Amino acid sequence: MMGGKQTSDLPPGFRFHPTDEELIMYYLRNQATSMPCPVSIIPEVDIYKFDPWELPEKAEFGEKEWYFFTPRDRKYPNGVRPNRAAVSGYWKATGTDKAIYSGSKYVGVKKALVFYKGRPPKGIKTDWIMHEYRLSESRSLPARQNGSMRLDDWVLCRIYKKKNLGKANSNTGMMMMMKTEVEETNPEIASCSEGGPQVQGMKLPRACSLTHLLEMDCFGSISQLLGDNNNNPATFDNQNPTLMTNNNGIVPFGLGEVVPHQYTQNSIFNQPIFVNPAFQFQ
Repeated sequence: MMGGKQTSDLPPGFRFHPTDEELIMYYLRNQATSMPCPVSIIPEVDIYKFDPWELPEKAEFGEKEWYFFTPRDRKYPNGVRPNRAAVSGYWKATGTDKAIYSGSKYVGVKKALVFYKGRPPKGIKTDWIMHEYRLSESRSLPARQNGSMRLDDWVLCRIYKKKNLGKANSNTGMMMMMKTEVEETNPEIASCSEGGPQVQGMKLPRACSLTHLLEMDCFGSISQLLGDNNNNPATFDNQNPTLMTNNNGIVPFGLGEVVPHQYTQNSIFNQPIFVNPAFQFQ
């Protein structure tokens, strides 16, 4: 639904999506010099006399964003700061100003503002956003006489409401998708964490902490997890470090060597073990 008045002389399917440069060169500059705009769909409204949610009905065209020509007044009689106060809140600048160029020529400035309910500094931030466009030469004009509070005759403002409804839901949905993917890829882990029976030869997920593994009932103690038990102990000798001592004899491996795959069959990790030469055995 379009906000505000309907412009009957617009062609069917008309859409208004001007660039920053076009807004400055063909609309704001024409308005400031009393020249006609390419299409008359931007009304003259003092937006600071309204709250942002009242502005769509003041617009002549727009569905999700609305454009206005508005004057700006000074906050203080002898200053150049604009008065940003509205009916039930105020507009606060955010980010840095963006310079607008036409080719290589500097023609204007774009400023982003957010509407806050209440009075500063305890205002409550809302989802209403304004992009304010002003001409590059507006600040070079001489100060007005006779105590006038007018800072700029015209600036161009684009008003819209930011949507944040799906942010929290998207995070929850992503967590559910990750959980489902793990369960589909590793059904043994899912059944084990739910108290199911122990499954031989299960595949562990790539990202799984030791604490998480120990919390699963099917893995048992740390000695069982590492393939080390009373019937097949693994010992180290201080003088001649060895690994995997069993009832059949000692299989020695020097520091810095990799234990072959066949000597680690009792471990559920089923991966080679590297003996770090820098480790001091006690």
